[in-house]
Amino acid sequence: MPMEKPPICDYEGSDYQQTFWDSGQRIYEDRVEAIALSRLLPHSGEILLEIGAGAGRNTPRYRGFRKIVLLDYSVSQLQLAQKRLGKGGNYIYVAGDVYHLPFVNGIFDSATMIRTLHHLREAPLALQETRRVLKNHGIFILEYANKQNIKAIVRYWLGRQDWNPFDQKPVEFAPLNFDFHPKAVHRWLESNGFWIQRKLTVSHFRLNILKRVIPITFLVWLDSLAQWTGNWWQLSPSVFLRAEAIGEGSQVQSGSFFACPNCGNDLPEEKDHALICQHCGSVWEIKDGIYIFK
Repeated sequence: MPMEKPPICDYEGSDYQQTFWDSGQRIYEDRVEAIALSRLLPHSGEILLEIGAGAGRNTPRYRGFRKIVLLDYSVSQLQLAQKRLGKGGNYIYVAGDVYHLPFVNGIFDSATMIRTLHHLREAPLALQETRRVLKNHGIFILEYANKQNIKAIVRYWLGRQDWNPFDQKPVEFAPLNFDFHPKAVHRWLESNGFWIQRKLTVSHFRLNILKRVIPITFLVWLDSLAQWTGNWWQLSPSVFLRAEAIGEGSQVQSGSFFACPNCGNDLPEEKDHALICQHCGSVWEIKDGIYIFK
C-alpha cells in the first residue's frame, strides 16, 4: 500500500524560469551555484538523476554523464527543458514526485537536488527515496535553504522576525516554502544512509543593494572564496552538500529501469505509448517524449 502523498509544490504553467532566472536579476546566484556544482559534482558517470530539474537550468552542467534523467512534477517545466535541450539523446524526461520516485532500486550512480528541498514538507522521506534509487557509494549533491543565515540571525536579534534561526525545526515562511537548520539536514542525511563528504556555503552576498553597487564578477569571486568555509560553519542563505550513499542499500535485481510508483514493482517495456504495471494495473502515459507518473 503506497504511503499517503504529502502536498506538492506544483510549478505547472508557471513562468518561473523566465521571471526568476532569464530576466537577469539572478545572474549572481546562478554563477555561484554553478561554481559550487563544479566543485562537488563527479566529473563523469553513467546516469544521473536531477530531482526538481524544472526547465533544465542546471542540466547542461552535468555533461560528463552518459545519461541524465530530468525529474519534475510539472509537465510544462519539462516541456520548457525539452525546448532548451532537445528531445531524446542523452536526456530522459520524467514527470513525477520525489516521495514516490518511479525507478527501480539502485539504478543511479549520482543524483542532484538543487533549489528543491525547500518546497518539501516531508524532507526526510524525499531523502530516503533518493537513497533508495542510488547505487551504493553513489554521489548525492544537495542544496538547501539555510534558516541559520546571518540575515535571519540579525533580524531575530533585532526583534523583526518571530521564528528562531537557532531552532532545528523547519520554518515554513510561505506555503510550501521552508528553511532548514543545518544540523537537522545533516541528521536526516545520516539517518537515511548518507555520509557527508563536503559542505559549501553559497550566495553569501545575496542582497539587492550589493548586487546593484558592486560588479557581479567581483561578488562571484568573493563568494567562490567564501564557499570553502562551509565545512567550518554554515551562515549563508544557501548550502550545498556532497554526500555518499553508504550502507546496504537495495541494488538493481533486474534489467528494468522504471518502477510503478503505486506498488513499487518493476515496469515492463513501453507499449502503445504507455507503461502498464502487470502487478496493480496502473497505466502510465508517455506523451511527447515525457514519461508521466502523476
